Formats: sequence, structure tokens, C-alpha cells
Amino acid sequence: MKSLVPFRAFLLTCLGVFAIPAWAETHPGQDQLVREVVRDTGKDSKALNALLDQAKKQQSILDAISRPAEAKPWKDYRPIFVTDKRVNDGIAFYRQHRALLEKIGREYHVPPEYIVAIVGVETMYGKNAGKYKVLDALVTLGFYYPPRQAFFRDQLKVLLELPQNHLGGNLDTLVGSYAGAQGWGQFMPSSIRDFAVDEDHDGRIDLHGSLPDILASVANYFAQHGWVEGGPVAEPAQPDARPKPITVKDSTPQWPLEQLEAWGYAPLKAMNPGQLVSLQSLDGPHGKEYWFTFQNFYVITRYNRSPLYALAVHQLAQAIAEGARKTP
Repeated sequence: MKSLVPFRAFLLTCLGVFAIPAWAETHPGQDQLVREVVRDTGKDSKALNALLDQAKKQQSILDAISRPAEAKPWKDYRPIFVTDKRVNDGIAFYRQHRALLEKIGREYHVPPEYIVAIVGVETMYGKNAGKYKVLDALVTLGFYYPPRQAFFRDQLKVLLELPQNHLGGNLDTLVGSYAGAQGWGQFMPSSIRDFAVDEDHDGRIDLHGSLPDILASVANYFAQHGWVEGGPVAEPAQPDARPKPITVKDSTPQWPLEQLEAWGYAPLKAMNPGQLVSLQSLDGPHGKEYWFTFQNFYVITRYNRSPLYALAVHQLAQAIAEGARKTP
């Protein structure tokens, strides 16, 4: 009887060959993500994998997200975003596009200067909309950044699911921030899906090249998050000699103004004592600064959670509005 060992070895070798998958994922978790997108949209898996295969993990993206500007104190953060150039460029932008801005402001009940301030802070009025491929950014953070991997993986999934007419270009060529935000207003994919609008009614949403779409999408974002037309944003507060220490988790208005007055924080002008406010304590150039913040401040933090960001947008908007009112 001939030995079965060579036959068995041959059989095991064949089984091993057939057990190897026909396609090996380029990024860890890519196969599962593609399966989910195909399940939810019916898109072609080969095309999705081809897109993801060409995306590259970028160490510079991982480095950038580890040192956000919002980690700076207010005294160092404000000079980055509220500068003479940014104010003057914002005034010029407002004057140049006044008719469109004021039309959109009326439509969405959001002051034009805040729309301008957002695109001013985010991209210098469209001059610096980012240099990273959006796919590279979201693949890097969605597959290789454990601290916020779940969030960025979800954003990558949304990006792959967006209709072509929501992208403003081919997905594999779109560029944006290191976090995967794109366009003049730096919208993440879920914000494009939920809040971007086709203001020029051309059948597509273009946050890179259509000024009506860009500005109206920012306004709609604010409106959908609860902007109060004519409401305050932030006002300085003056503490007394021994104010009560207050811990604030976020910018949600949670106390009547009169309560904060009783705790030792006085407004510098007359305001409704029953209005709900929050309190921000920031490290300014001359020591602690205290600010009463309102619902509209909270809305700005839905764009970026940092109170530093919201206050910079507010102060830039005020300066732009003041300058735009003057005769050029």
C-alpha cells in the first residue's frame, strides 16, 4: 500500500490556497466598511475598494490633529483669527457680495456678518480651503486614529455614500482640511448630507465653486441648529471681588442671568434678567476674561465645539459688520 502522506500534503496545500481571500484589504477594516456601504446604498464594491485602495495613510494628518489651535489659550488663539487683514478682507467680501449675503440672511434669518465670519475663520474667504485629499484624511483618521476612530470612520462612510451631485467634484480629487472637512465653509460629510443646500438651483451642491451654495449652507447650518434671529451672542461679564466659581461643561445656556448676577457676575449693560445664559472664563492677554454667552453662541459651537472658536467668530463678525456699514 502506497503512503498517503504525499497525497495528504498535496490536499492540505490545495485547501490552503483556496482559503486565501481573492482580495486583501489595503487598510484595516476596509472590507467591513465597504460591505456596509454596499448594503446601505447598493454601490459597486469594486469601485469602492478601488477608491479606498488609492487613499494613503498620512502621518502629517495624525500630527496635525494632535496639536489643534483650540488647545491654545484665548490670548494666543484670538490673534490667529481676529486680525486686521481678516477683518479688512471680510469687509471687502461683504461689500462685494452684499446683495447675495443679505438675500440669504433674510431667507435663513441669520445675520450676513456671521456667515462671512465663518468662511473667514475657516478658509480666509475661500483662499485656503485645505491641501489634503479628503479621502486620505478620512481614511487616515477613520482607520489609524484610535482616539476618534469611530467618528471619522462614520464620516468616511457618509462620504462614500453621498450622491455625486453633493460632492462638487470627483471624490478622489477633492481636497480639504486634515480632518476631512471641505469647501469654503469646511463641511464634514455628515454636514453636507444634513445641512448643505443647492441655493443656485442647478441640481447639485457645490461647496467649492458655487458662492450661493457655500453661503446658504452655512446659514442653513445655523438656522437648523436653533439660531435666534435678533438674539445676543456674547457679552462681557464683570466679576465682583469674590465671585462664585462656576464649572461649565459646554456652552448650553443654563442659568437665568439674574442667577449669575447673584453669584457675582455683573453685565456691563442692561439685559433681560430672566434670559438663559452660560459663562465662559478665558485666559486673555491681561488676565481672566468672563463672558455671558447665549443661545446663538451655543449655535456657533455646533460648528466647532470650542468656545474660543465661537468667540473669535463673534468678534470677527462684529468687526466686519461695523466696517461694512461705513461708506467705502
